[in-house]
Amino acid sequence: MNPSPTPASPLDLRLALLMTVPPLLWAGNAVVGRYAADLIEPLLLNMLRWVGAGLLLLPLGWRAFGSAASRQRIARHAGYYALLGLLGVGAFNALQYTALKTTSAINATLILASGPVWTLAIGALFYGKRVERSDLFGALLSLLGVALVISGGRVDGLLRLQLVPGDLILLVAVLGWSFYTWMLARPPAATLQDGGPGWNWAEALMVQVVIGAGWASLAAGVQAVAAPQGLGSPTWGWPLLLVLAFVMVLPSLVAYRCWGLGVQKAGPTLAAFFANLAPLFAALMSTVLLGEAPGLHHALAFGLIVGGILVSMRSPSGSRG
Repeated sequence: MNPSPTPASPLDLRLALLMTVPPLLWAGNAVVGRYAADLIEPLLLNMLRWVGAGLLLLPLGWRAFGSAASRQRIARHAGYYALLGLLGVGAFNALQYTALKTTSAINATLILASGPVWTLAIGALFYGKRVERSDLFGALLSLLGVALVISGGRVDGLLRLQLVPGDLILLVAVLGWSFYTWMLARPPAATLQDGGPGWNWAEALMVQVVIGAGWASLAAGVQAVAAPQGLGSPTWGWPLLLVLAFVMVLPSLVAYRCWGLGVQKAGPTLAAFFANLAPLFAALMSTVLLGEAPGLHHALAFGLIVGGILVSMRSPSGSRG
């Protein structure tokens, strides 16, 4: 949530490293989420993750709700902040954890690699973003990588494609995340004309986390009421506590902070391509931790995704945002 949109910066080593941190941590989140599927219900995990992240962030971000002026500003633009918290925190992670009950961590991150396609489409349709040929070609390479893994590496597999429920859930999640990324980079004019919130990064993130935790708690509560027979008790112990500690800190606070900075500096389109590094990291982690060794078609998909990143980097910097 930036006070105003800023021109995209040229890509340098420091910015590239910054943009590499979120996919690394989110790949770990996918792997850990897959591991935790047998320990705790996905919606409960998502709720605990964001409630815990909010408590950890509270000493740095409490001022976002600490003054009457700040609270009034949030109330005036409640629709924007509610949607931002829902898409970026509440819905995306709940959908991802739910999907990981029926799909692998590698498949999950590869499906999320279709993000550049949605980001380009949303930017063109809703934000007047000019789409460069290099962006389209890079998105096509990434999409081919996604199609390759979903089809199991078989061309005829695309003709008789049958997605598992987790894959379809992830497609919905990535569409919402693409909207969230553009909302970070291009806040509504009304919020800018209101003078800007004057929040630092922790306070801006605190608003998202608090509202997102509210959405996550609502979803977990609805599930508990609507389908109590399908809920199992969490398997408490050191494995689950370590899972919670990891998801509360690294893929939540650290990754979201780096993502917000990256979107501000590089623009939504290039940031979306960097998110495609997650499958590379997820494959390595899954091989070591979950025994989900990637196949040849995964390796080919990785090559297409990396190619998409390299091609997109040739896009003029002014067109990235």
